[in-house]
Amino acid sequence: MPVFVRENYWVLETANAAYAFGLTPRGLLAHAYWGARLPFAEDYPAVADGAAWASFTHGDHLTPEEYPAYAGAKYIEPCLKATQADGVRDTVLQFAAAEVTAGDTLRVTLRDAHYPLEIVLCYRAHAAHDLIERWAEITNRGAAPVTLERAWSVLWHLPWGGDYRLSHLSGRWLDEWRLQREPLQPGVKVKESRRITTSHHAKPWFAVDRGGADETQGEVWFGVLAWSGNWKLAAEVTDFRSTRIGLGVNDWDFAWRLEPGETFTTPPSLAGYTTGGFGAAARILHDHVRDDLLPHGKQLHPVLYNSWEAVFFDVNEAAQIAVAEVAAQMGVELFVMDDGWFHRRDLDNAGLGDWWPDARKFPHGIGPLIERVNALGMDFGLWLEPEMVNPDSDLYRAHPDWVIHFPTRARTEMRGQLILNLGRTDVQDYLIDVLDRLLSTHNIRFIKWDMNRNVSEPGWPGAPGDARELWVRYVQGLYRVWGTLKQRHPQILWQSCSGGGGRVDFGMLRLVDQFWVSDNTEAVARLAIQEGFAQVMPAITMESQVTHMGHAPAPLAFRFHVSMLGVLGISDDLLKWSAEERVLGAQMIALYKEIRPLVQLGDQYWLRPAQGSAFTAVQYVSKDRRDSVLFAFRTHIPEPVELPPLYLRGLDPAARYTVEGFPGVRSGQAWMNTPLRLALTDLESTVRRIARVGD
Repeated sequence: MPVFVRENYWVLETANAAYAFGLTPRGLLAHAYWGARLPFAEDYPAVADGAAWASFTHGDHLTPEEYPAYAGAKYIEPCLKATQADGVRDTVLQFAAAEVTAGDTLRVTLRDAHYPLEIVLCYRAHAAHDLIERWAEITNRGAAPVTLERAWSVLWHLPWGGDYRLSHLSGRWLDEWRLQREPLQPGVKVKESRRITTSHHAKPWFAVDRGGADETQGEVWFGVLAWSGNWKLAAEVTDFRSTRIGLGVNDWDFAWRLEPGETFTTPPSLAGYTTGGFGAAARILHDHVRDDLLPHGKQLHPVLYNSWEAVFFDVNEAAQIAVAEVAAQMGVELFVMDDGWFHRRDLDNAGLGDWWPDARKFPHGIGPLIERVNALGMDFGLWLEPEMVNPDSDLYRAHPDWVIHFPTRARTEMRGQLILNLGRTDVQDYLIDVLDRLLSTHNIRFIKWDMNRNVSEPGWPGAPGDARELWVRYVQGLYRVWGTLKQRHPQILWQSCSGGGGRVDFGMLRLVDQFWVSDNTEAVARLAIQEGFAQVMPAITMESQVTHMGHAPAPLAFRFHVSMLGVLGISDDLLKWSAEERVLGAQMIALYKEIRPLVQLGDQYWLRPAQGSAFTAVQYVSKDRRDSVLFAFRTHIPEPVELPPLYLRGLDPAARYTVEGFPGVRSGQAWMNTPLRLALTDLESTVRRIARVGD
């Protein structure tokens, strides 16, 4: 069983890992173990109370509590901080009960020693994917309200001692997903978002090792938070060398008025352990996403064309059909009309909120365009930005109070737009109604859902509770709107875009099929961006488009190869492509369709890093290890030098394989231990297929 119980002690086991905790003699719920699965139940270590150390450190400070609350003499980052109606700000949690439900879920109930505040810690073992999922349910069982000032999802304890290294993702717009590795020092390292989205500059993901792990080997502890709003990660090394990672909704500008009988449920956190290095950690997350989370399961995602860079705001039926005809000839499967199609939308300063076709551009609506696209053999997709409104719109003129604002402050416009308050149920209902009518009226099979600014003036006049609940209620409203539309229109594939990679997270995976990773589509820059993305998400969720971005764009084949590392797309003015470029594009699309199952559903191995390297290589291997494909890229090396050798990964050691471009039939063991040498010039790339021979 994934969960087994001893007296006041609980162990969650997966295929290769285990997580254990229990009650100390003083009754504190404390962490015991997180690492490799052990052979016998009695192998897992017992828990103990911390011993006081001089007059400055209480024993509770040294006890690795599973879910510490702000109380007593702990002096650590707590998971919970609550203020009772009488002003008491301590929370003293005591064990009440535990039960295993559905075989793989453990629920541990804690209650305050004096007040009727109940916390249920929920644990779920994803045995097949070596992941533990945790969240908390906080319920007010009393007659007076309680104010939550911090309600994190989890505290992940690492084995005591050792010098740990933290891996995390940083960046900014056009430069997201930069992989960072740094030693953890005594104190608290904080990563967070305060922008109402996951954000471009940081991601709710971590990986921790002892400093020696690499892509293929070494112990790695890793995790994510499944939340699409403000979040916080606090990596704390205490003065006694205890190391833990706290994850949850950001407590910055946060408060939640918990009324009698109400429950606040934290977003879940998923975490795992592996001895196979950072690559294995990533593949564990990838498998979980593909197997358990993606809305359409393992359905292959289509090759798409997005019309933005062909016409920008100069959208009309004739222009869309002209470029659609070329896209269809090249083998594109999905045509997406981007911004500029709706009411009075000529630039980015008008029209948002008025989600019906512009009669000037589409006098007969968009139905004839969709019919033509379908006749060309392609599905039709559409761009939306439902959370935004332009002051120059019918919606804003009718409902200026619907935006996030402070009544006494100017409403800061970014990109000429304001943010609708999705915490309001009337705003949610409006969006559900207007978008449902749009999707019900037309044969739309794909939606690009954009979100092109961060919050400012985070006010909510007339909020039903504490106005600082906005940060959470907004995301809950987003989930309701999107989830309702998704339920009513299950045939649609959904893309999450927020100026590129501003809202990519496990919380969105309940809603979307793929992500727009970055607005930076320059091929060389994309390699490093896509490497960072691959730490968290599988290739099937990564939309990557061939464009003309950059002062000196890389060769067309190079751009295609970079985009083929995920879900292939094109966003360029195909009418300006030469006959030769169109032929090459058709060849590349045909090749991608052949290898698409490997890329989207196979195991991914980064053989050579992209960040800080002029030579990058990525390999995909089918789950049955029969087929594989290798991509290699040389960007720029100042002097003619021999490229470093490549070593293949993921093959069946006992099976025999051929490698395109290399002579002979050899065992997987031989290929994985023999250096492959490629000859590439600057801005040259190659794709090599690998096939198993015989049974």
